[in-house]
Amino acid sequence: MTVLFVNMRRIGYLFAFMLSAAVLGLTANFARLFLPHINRDFTIFALIPPSATIFAFLWIMQFSQPVVEVTLHFFTGILWLVMGAWSADIIGYVQCYPLQGQQLTTKGSISLRSYCYEMKVVEALSWALFVLFTIFFIILVTLTSRAVLYGRYYAWREHISQLGWFGELPGYPTEAIYPRAPMYGGYGQPYPMTGGYHIQQMPGHSVVVQPGINGGQPIVTHMPA
Repeated sequence: MTVLFVNMRRIGYLFAFMLSAAVLGLTANFARLFLPHINRDFTIFALIPPSATIFAFLWIMQFSQPVVEVTLHFFTGILWLVMGAWSADIIGYVQCYPLQGQQLTTKGSISLRSYCYEMKVVEALSWALFVLFTIFFIILVTLTSRAVLYGRYYAWREHISQLGWFGELPGYPTEAIYPRAPMYGGYGQPYPMTGGYHIQQMPGHSVVVQPGINGGQPIVTHMPA
């Protein structure tokens, strides 16, 4: 397990989770005030991105693979993009401070200025979450693609904790995905000799040797020099 990547992932996801919970609280209050007759389309849709985000985080706690997380980040990012654009279309460049009067609700009315401020917060958090999920998507694609270049051809299906942060090598491969014996292609094939193994280095490549799993044969990776 690469500790630095795992810690960075937890911090980023916790921050996104907290922002999503804040948006869900605001939009749930809008639903209580406006549904089912006032501004119904936006109010219903506004509940979807934060709810989907929270569900996605609960999902990836059970299925932590790069291919799963990249897919969820892509679709969740699209939801937040739509949310930010729709919020901007509603509130636009309205200045909240000079507003006077009341905003009608199904339960009476609320201050128009307060409603404007809350919509501004929803818009700002929506754009922030869109940017966050875009960053998550780019980082995961970059780190997983780099792991594949290091010879971890099943990196997209491995546990995500095996990814290395920038400047780190991926973690040790697992027997559930990789066979115990080295394979042709990404790993050098050892030939038993007296006192050790003979590794044939590929032209123009450097050799990286990692300890074997449970005391098994070492894993040899050929990387372009």
